[in-house]
Formats: sequence, structure tokens, C-alpha cells
Amino acid sequence: SQIPIGYVLRGLRPILFLLLLTVILNTFFSGVREGTPLFHIRGIVVYREAVMRAIFIGYRLITLVAVTSLLTFTTSPVELTDGIERILRPFRRIGVPAHELAMMMTIALRFIPTLLEETEKIMKAQMARGAEFDRGGALRRARALVPVLVPLFVSAFRRADELALAMEARCYRGGEHRTRMKELRFAPRDGIALAVALAAAVAIAIPYGLWQRLVL
Repeated sequence: SQIPIGYVLRGLRPILFLLLLTVILNTFFSGVREGTPLFHIRGIVVYREAVMRAIFIGYRLITLVAVTSLLTFTTSPVELTDGIERILRPFRRIGVPAHELAMMMTIALRFIPTLLEETEKIMKAQMARGAEFDRGGALRRARALVPVLVPLFVSAFRRADELALAMEARCYRGGEHRTRMKELRFAPRDGIALAVALAAAVAIAIPYGLWQRLVL
């Protein structure tokens, strides 16, 4: 795709605070009550297994965002929808709504960069009002990020409602009778790309217990 790796990694910058919050919460409040203790803070014991679980969850989040960003950089929404629908087309015989599922997945993927951008805007607005996200200990930083979540969810619901209204205004209807300007043909390189995508999906969705046995 000739996209510099640095350009893809820059897409991770808006989620650094969210990533930090996720790792901290899973380190201190993962529910692990036994294992190898590393240290304790104000009576809260942090176990090695909890730290490894937090790192694993952070790795999944980074991989998900990086792969999604690369996909949206190289593929238009129309091509993405058509490709997913083509993969799901054989399942229509058992009643699977291939086109509707493809459209839902495409919208979800397109919303991730939008939500990251919205998160960055909200944080900058709160920093202009005196909020501090980079000072204090880990718990203080985590608490400082909590007020970001409410406006982020409100913005996400508002954007989803606006998108639904826009699709209705354009008389969007899914289903069998939709036509395409360009029909897709499955080529060998598509099979290679599909195999790589499945491998990435397995790496993201691999259960923590299996990952722990492989790594530790």
C-alpha cells in the first residue's frame, strides 16, 4: 500500500490516554486475587498475572486500532462493504443478511477513527479549562480521564443518529436488489490478504489463558 508505518502509528496517538487508563484499571482491578505479588499501593496488591493481563489487553487494543487504521487508509467504504458482503454471500442461503451485516461492520470500522478524533478534541477542550491528564500518579491520571467518557458517549450517539437520518434521507435500502457500479472478482492476492486478515483477527481474539501459556 506504500503507506509509511509512522503514518499508521500516528493514529495511535489519540488513544494513548485511553490505553493508559485501560492498562491501569486492568492492573489494579482485574479481579486477580492470587499469584506472584509484585508490589502494593495503599493496601492494593498488584500481581504479576494482573500486569500480564493488562499488557495483553493493551496489545489487543493497539493491534485493533492499527489494523483498522491501515484498512481505512487503503480501502474505500464502498469497496470494504462490497468485499465483506462477497465473503458473507454464501451464508445468505441460511438466512444471514449479508449486505446488512457488511454495512454494519463498515460503519463500525469507520467510526473508530472518528471516535479517536472526538476523544482528542474533548481532551483538548477540557485541558483548556484546566484539566490535567499528565500529572500525578497513575490512579489520579485514571480518575482524570473519567469525565472524558460521558461527552464521548454522547457524541457517539449523536453521530450515529445523524448518520441514520442521512441514510434515510438518501432513501438507503439494503437487500438483494442493490446494484453495483463495479463487480468484484476474487483473485489469488485476495486470498493472501484474507489469510493475513484472519491471522490478525485470531491474534486479537486469542483467549488470554492460551496467550499466557504461550508467553509465560
